[in-house]
Amino acid sequence: MQRFNRYLAANVLGATLAVLAVLVGLDALSSVIDEVDDLSADYGFLDVLVYVGFSLPRRIHEYIPFAALIGGLVGLGRMASASELTVAQTAGRSLLQLAAATLQPALLVAIAGFLIGEFVSPVSEQMAVSHKALAQGAESSFTGQGGVWNRDGSTFIHVSAVQRGGVIHGVQLLTFDEQRRLTHSLRAERGTFMGDHWLLEKVQRTELTPEQASIDSVTTQAWYTEVTPQLLALEVVALDSLPTRQLWPYARYLKNQGLIYRDVELAFWRKMFQPIAVAGLVLVAMSFIFGPLRDGNLGARIFAGVIVGVVFRISQDFFGPASLIFGLPAILAALVPIGLCWVAGFWLLSRRP
Repeated sequence: MQRFNRYLAANVLGATLAVLAVLVGLDALSSVIDEVDDLSADYGFLDVLVYVGFSLPRRIHEYIPFAALIGGLVGLGRMASASELTVAQTAGRSLLQLAAATLQPALLVAIAGFLIGEFVSPVSEQMAVSHKALAQGAESSFTGQGGVWNRDGSTFIHVSAVQRGGVIHGVQLLTFDEQRRLTHSLRAERGTFMGDHWLLEKVQRTELTPEQASIDSVTTQAWYTEVTPQLLALEVVALDSLPTRQLWPYARYLKNQGLIYRDVELAFWRKMFQPIAVAGLVLVAMSFIFGPLRDGNLGARIFAGVIVGVVFRISQDFFGPASLIFGLPAILAALVPIGLCWVAGFWLLSRRP
């Protein structure tokens, strides 16, 4: 029976990888089409391909749960259509044994996705965002297009692009007094982290008083702050692309600064529970093969799987903002959609003929 387990795992794993390639490819193609609208003399088509290429690990990590769901449906569905699963059950294989054999490749994909999201996606996504910002002229513009905001006490910080190695471009510092009036403004084209401070280059400073505004320029200036390259790198990329080992400390930092942090906690718990979510979605896929929907054809099952994936994503998008609005624990918002998947999967399997 070990040979059959390997055969079943190979079918599910092959189908999952094929579906993942299709989903990621379509999403990447859509992103290329969207980026064409931003083409300019500085940001060419080759830059678009580089940007989309660097973002592929993030897309792979994002689509793994849906690929596991549809891949499980396709792999098991093909075996069911060939009566291979019926033969296996006739030979004495229980539903629990088939479920364990199906979950093994799904968990392998889930663990691989977790590792990609933990070690590969954060680096590649930062490279993608930095490449796009620099290509769009972050060095020649103080604010650039997009960028990130941060805060250090009464000073608000905007950076257009963050490169690995502690180099930032398009720096702007805005300092306010206790009455929230702007008192100082600083702009620098480039900054390099020197270990305990930043060395800003091509600096333009503005000091504002009730009577006048004075402006001067210097070639370089030291900037002492608690904002580090690691902290800026966290804010450059989307929360779902950050590693879990950095998300929780980042949430604590934002909380201490009086900034919004619950969305970071939500991203942390979603990434932590992704392997459990993948297993839950595969359980739902199994219920379509062995449960009350087993009499449908493969196309109907795949369509039902797509609907389940969409509903799962909508539930995540619903419970996440709802938890932020009503102050619910982020861990609860992350677990509710996953729990619904598990409950639905077990319920459908319990109703199998």
